[in-house]
Amino acid sequence: MAPRRHKFLGIDIGSTTYKAVLMDDKGEVLNTTYQRTQPVEAGRLACTGRCTGCGRCNLGAVRKTTEDFLRDSGVVREDIAVTAVTGSQIVEDTKRFLDYDLQVSEVSAHVAGAKHFHPDADAIIDCGGQDSKCMVFDKAMKMWTSMMSGVCAAGTGSYLDSVAAKLGVLVEEIASKVNYKATTEFSSVCAVLSATSINKFKNRIPLGDLLAGACKAQARTILNSVGQLLLRCPGRRILFQGGVASNAAVAHYLKELTGSEIIIPRYHQVMGAIGAAVLALQFAELGGRLETEKVAYEPTRQKSVMMRIHATKRDFFSRDTSKPLVWRNLFFPMEILNAFGCRTLTLETAAALVGRRTKQVKAALDVAAQKGFDQQTCSFLRVLEGADLEKPDFIVSTSEPCQQGERIFADLATDYGVSDRFYSLQTPISIGFGHSVDTIAAGLEESIVRMEKVFGRKLDRGRLEEACVLSNEAADWARKSNELRWTSPPLVRGSQAVYNAVLFSQLWGTRDLVDIQKQYYEELLAKKEWAEKRFSIDDTHRLCWMHLPPFYASKHLDYIEDTLNAPIVFEETNFIGWGSLDPKNPIRSLAEKMLTSGFLDPALRAKYAAEVAKKAKLSGMILYVHGFGRCNLADRPFTKRLRARMEETGVPLLILEGDCMDASIDPCSTVTKIQAFVEALNLKRYGNVFGRVVSA
Repeated sequence: MAPRRHKFLGIDIGSTTYKAVLMDDKGEVLNTTYQRTQPVEAGRLACTGRCTGCGRCNLGAVRKTTEDFLRDSGVVREDIAVTAVTGSQIVEDTKRFLDYDLQVSEVSAHVAGAKHFHPDADAIIDCGGQDSKCMVFDKAMKMWTSMMSGVCAAGTGSYLDSVAAKLGVLVEEIASKVNYKATTEFSSVCAVLSATSINKFKNRIPLGDLLAGACKAQARTILNSVGQLLLRCPGRRILFQGGVASNAAVAHYLKELTGSEIIIPRYHQVMGAIGAAVLALQFAELGGRLETEKVAYEPTRQKSVMMRIHATKRDFFSRDTSKPLVWRNLFFPMEILNAFGCRTLTLETAAALVGRRTKQVKAALDVAAQKGFDQQTCSFLRVLEGADLEKPDFIVSTSEPCQQGERIFADLATDYGVSDRFYSLQTPISIGFGHSVDTIAAGLEESIVRMEKVFGRKLDRGRLEEACVLSNEAADWARKSNELRWTSPPLVRGSQAVYNAVLFSQLWGTRDLVDIQKQYYEELLAKKEWAEKRFSIDDTHRLCWMHLPPFYASKHLDYIEDTLNAPIVFEETNFIGWGSLDPKNPIRSLAEKMLTSGFLDPALRAKYAAEVAKKAKLSGMILYVHGFGRCNLADRPFTKRLRARMEETGVPLLILEGDCMDASIDPCSTVTKIQAFVEALNLKRYGNVFGRVVSA
């Protein structure tokens, strides 16, 4: 009897369908299946303890469906050399029910599937039941870039399912009933609004016209959510994959809207599973030569961390009522407040401390909503509306870079009865705007005069000069630490270092910060010596984290560094961009510091990012966009500017849409986007999506 050839199994479990593909070692497709997933029947969710054969829960059903597929294909489990899985429904517990060797992102799977049958493919749209994806090969960057839709069902298969249900037609019959000459239009902004509009007009507009409008809205929504990648490549051939590609009407309108040829591959419904099988075959061909060693860090506990914690607690939670309490935002100079001898509460820091307390976050957001601050306002600021804060003697803030913060601060000043002691420093966004330095310097002097009246004492100008000297010392140590990290293998975990956030520290102008930064630098020196015995600077990916992290958990950063083994070697919150302060002219120096820190000026901020990318030999940059682009520190105008800078520098940029305080509205695609980004970096650098290959 001839020996069996090794087989490779690819499984794609999405929100609405289960797909599986069996492939031989020549890359030929032997069998496929595409099935709608169904919820388990009511009353049958209790675990029987017979996980190997029950199939009564969703994951048990997946196992049973897989076994049925293998049996129908005429193979047994022992025939499968490698099994790869992908899809949004692959969860931690899946491993208990489904024996697989590796998991790959949906993005990489769809690219691999497309390239298997169309080697010249360089533009792909995948539209499934839960999300839409666009993948384009960037020739300048020499890697695949991708975008995924967010938290809305518009532009997904769920939308067409909803339309079909409301109109009483089978979703499979939509394309054949469309009137392609119709001019009917429906909302392409929201799936709920669009489906509601269609239902409203179903007795007034012919069915074919309704379906035409629905399919056109579907195509337009796909492009609105992920089509930005196609803007720079009109006229190219686009592979249209996923369940929605079965609808020829959507493909028709995509062609009309893009001006490109739309190609629907033969196996478009199961292309993700085919890609998983292809990657399983590639994994086997690597023959165990993949690097398995994880990046390690010198384990000595950092004394500087404890120093920072103790100093912050002493300052942040002080109840010394003999000192006036000042609320400030992140950007008002601490040198002035520390020279005054105030107690300071940085409101954004107060908000961050709430982040890990889920119930407190929810309660605070409810209070904000009742006061008229809805989801159009950043949750990072809204939680302050429900926080129990000590009444301040004075409040100082800046008009830039966060105008939403100004509105929240003004509202809180009214609530606490201190509106007459709230000073908003008007801050131009660029040092190049006329008399920007003069404007801020005059505003700082005005804030000092107002605080002097409230406190009943003058600012000690000698202490302000001393604060500038101390800030210069601390900044010098911080710059040395940054240079050390930029020119070394990974020294500390980025998921921890991001919370150092030296840029926003309340300790500027104090001896404490000098001592902390000096200690930190000395620790990094020791860690550098340890690390260089184990890694070179070129052994790993080198990522930079832009903006703030999600404060409710560091899971995304941990996933990047621990699971994907892609170290975060620097964080924007620790960048020092300004020059030395002049102790003899402190106010003007502080005005210049504010303007050159980077956050006030989007162009300067993007320039700094490009400079760090070169110095630190970055392989990628990640920008976490809080509030889905509503935060003006990470909005579309800034991301467009940053992307352009990164393209000039040759460093790929991943934009993650999320929420910094409320985990419940983070899109479920976040992990997929991260995994796909690192896999694309792997493919660019190592020639495979799995990672570094070592000699046999």
